[in-house]
Amino acid sequence: MEDYIVSARKYRPTTFEEVAGQEAITSTLLNAISNNQLAQALLFTGPRGVGKTSCARILAKMINSTIDNVNQDFAYNIFELDAASNNSVDDIRNLTEQVRIPPQVGKYKVYIIDEVHMLSTSAFNAFLKTLEEPPKHCIFILATTEKHKIIPTILSRCQIYDFKRINNKDIVDYLIKICDKEEVKFEHEALDIIANKADGAMRDALSIFDRILSYNNKEITVKDVSLNLNVLDQEVYIKTIDYVLDNNIPELLLLIDNIISKGFEGINYVSGLSTYCRNLLISKNDKTIGLLDYSESSKEKIISQGQKVSPEIIINCLELLNKCEINYRSSINQRLLVELTLMQLGSFTLTDQKKNSNFKIIPFEYFKKIIPVDKISIQETAKVKLNKPKLDIQTTGNSGLSLNSIKTIKNHEFKANETTINLDELPKDDFSEAQLVTSWNKYSEKVENTGKYNLASILRIDIPKLDGSNICLELPNSTNKIELESNQYDLLKFIRKELNNYDIKLSIQINEKLEKKFTYTSREKFELLKTKNNLIEKLRTDFKLSI
Repeated sequence: MEDYIVSARKYRPTTFEEVAGQEAITSTLLNAISNNQLAQALLFTGPRGVGKTSCARILAKMINSTIDNVNQDFAYNIFELDAASNNSVDDIRNLTEQVRIPPQVGKYKVYIIDEVHMLSTSAFNAFLKTLEEPPKHCIFILATTEKHKIIPTILSRCQIYDFKRINNKDIVDYLIKICDKEEVKFEHEALDIIANKADGAMRDALSIFDRILSYNNKEITVKDVSLNLNVLDQEVYIKTIDYVLDNNIPELLLLIDNIISKGFEGINYVSGLSTYCRNLLISKNDKTIGLLDYSESSKEKIISQGQKVSPEIIINCLELLNKCEINYRSSINQRLLVELTLMQLGSFTLTDQKKNSNFKIIPFEYFKKIIPVDKISIQETAKVKLNKPKLDIQTTGNSGLSLNSIKTIKNHEFKANETTINLDELPKDDFSEAQLVTSWNKYSEKVENTGKYNLASILRIDIPKLDGSNICLELPNSTNKIELESNQYDLLKFIRKELNNYDIKLSIQINEKLEKKFTYTSREKFELLKTKNNLIEKLRTDFKLSI
């Protein structure tokens, strides 16, 4: 049995030409070597798995190589130190002692210190002098993923190279080369998924690649990759948008049911759909289309579907999906939240021409149109025309529609398609002021029994007066007036029904004398208490109290 070597080691770059996605840095280093302008202390920084250590090793080998000895092995001139496990002052002292000894072969000794941010502060300080004035035969290459943890005095002594995340296209191209060498069949979209999952790290992409090959060493398919990485492929999101455009809510619900039954989290689907909607939006403009970091086949599918969807629909989808993501973790029934979001997505483009669809969600506008008769604002000689909305509702299995809500809608529907109410025909029975006061007090008690104590006290501030069909009331301040006016609909509804007169109106005035009566200064409160108990004054003087 042959020893197995993982792809990250087997296909580690041995020359700068093989390094993927870091052309700017590799070109700079090549020019620095050819022009003999290489600094003695270099810092390679950037995300994990983007080629920092590989470039350090390639550079270390090239520093001593010449045209005459290009094939000579200079391994004895290259020293690698893992700062994660050698981070003490003693470790750095040992290093500085070795630095003094010149190389036996070649011109330079190269020290590669990986994960340099793990050095302790004392170790950094011990390393400062050597790094600032190293021997002519020494070059230091420091590598780190966390540059912010390195003390400024070290940073100022190094030439810094910032490695970037490797884009998906470069990762896919590199994986294709490996597939060709290993004679492995592949689907481009499957490699796209691997590149996305790697998130800019080539080492992660190669590890995922090995994992998929362990599952099926003959072919890399979208199905295998999705199954092993627990991610959804692009076809799922393409189907989702198609169902949204067709208002096919049953299929949307079946789709999410199928996804959840396979073990996927609802939030993963929502997050992936958000990203796909973002891709659809940027695909609609020639200037932003370059932001699509996918293979050509995946790009074509996104662009093709993007042409079918208006920007307004995409933006609405993104807003709904964003709300769903925010509320997901705190939701008690997470699946229901995702299903309701999909039902809303499927209701965006409902039109009158689509009355025969199998399933419809009722837009909120319909509820606004279904108004009970007793909520009509009564105005003289006015006519209110109510149109009955035509609701096409069919429920299936576990739909999001409640039977109670449907029953409520039907209870509010009018018998005829069109009902005209003539306000002149509504009852206007005569009534006395005593009857008005009785009804008024009855409503005050009703309000108090429901816990609205503030409103009940406002209703009892003044006794209502009658002026024709107008109820006249005086209140001490504008705050009370605003409070009562905001509740006058329920008040008038009750009074009109009690007195059988739909011509009654409410008129509220602010009376300054009432204001004086109900608002006291500190001195006025004290004088009022004195009239009720003459010992109050004695209490104030004995204890020398101030007002």
